[in-house]
Amino acid sequence: MDRERDRRSRRDSALRRARRRLRPPRSLRATRAGWCFVAIIFGVGFAALNTGNNLLYLVFALMLAFLVLSGVLSEASLRGIRIERHLPRELFAAATHSVVLRVHNDQRRVASFALTIEDRALADEGPRSVGRCFTLRVGPRSRVDRRYALAPERRGELVFDSLRVSTRFPFGLFVKSVELEAPGTALVYPAVHPLPIGAPTSDDPHEGEARPEPARGGDTIGGLRDHLAGDGLARVHWRRSLRAGRLVVGEREGEARARLEVLLQLPAGLPTPAIEQRISEAASQVVAHLEAGFEVGLRTRARRFAPATGAAHRRELLRFLARVTPTQAEGEPATVFRPAGAPGR
Repeated sequence: MDRERDRRSRRDSALRRARRRLRPPRSLRATRAGWCFVAIIFGVGFAALNTGNNLLYLVFALMLAFLVLSGVLSEASLRGIRIERHLPRELFAAATHSVVLRVHNDQRRVASFALTIEDRALADEGPRSVGRCFTLRVGPRSRVDRRYALAPERRGELVFDSLRVSTRFPFGLFVKSVELEAPGTALVYPAVHPLPIGAPTSDDPHEGEARPEPARGGDTIGGLRDHLAGDGLARVHWRRSLRAGRLVVGEREGEARARLEVLLQLPAGLPTPAIEQRISEAASQVVAHLEAGFEVGLRTRARRFAPATGAAHRRELLRFLARVTPTQAEGEPATVFRPAGAPGR
């Protein structure tokens, strides 16, 4: 799988380099108003040639100067533009996320106006738009932050290709655009949805079983942590909560967290929608129970992740679910993977 991903990455890089060499530095497209203006120019020029009227020649010259001015000002708006893409920490399929585009204008004296920025990612059919935003003005040697809503359609690798910056400034007659190289990758986790804590999501045991073990506690408080969904009010340390301005829970010495292990099976021949549904159910169980304070593990026929907690363990499980395929899930039984600090069995 890793070799296939590396080959695909090298192929995509080669395609991007080829497109970069063949791509013109600027592209220009006339709007409807622009086509009308060009038609009027031809009409005035034809009338001036036939009549010899000096006034028509003057109007014709002014209209040509208008076109030249439009090209100069639009070029000034696009020159010196630099954009940084800032992605959220986690991306989930079928959910909307806010992506920040930080637009820099590196010119010393000239501002940029009416910029439309389109973010493009690679798809099976080629680069496609995944979101766009607009900024009215970026001052010289300044920056602005703009956001667009990103809604990934499926889990897996999302490969960003470029950013297309265009402007209709100053007269709206033409759309001039430039494509900026902005490669990047993001891993999209499976779609998740709210689930009841500690209960199976369906009667099919292949889609994830919730087998919680209740927590056991001693009498001595050994530490404090933030309140999580599922924590009873009896466990709240009220004095520390008032001091901190938020709910704080006391953990007792010898206390064992409730545990849950999610079972995921993807047999050969299972339709793609059913595969994605099972993976989504497993991811939902993982997210919901980790947020509730459970130790959560994951099991397939080929791999097992021992129950544990923490952000690193959550990230490891979700990354596995984002990339897993039926072949990977149904291979020969293999090793138990224990994150650092996970309890033994």
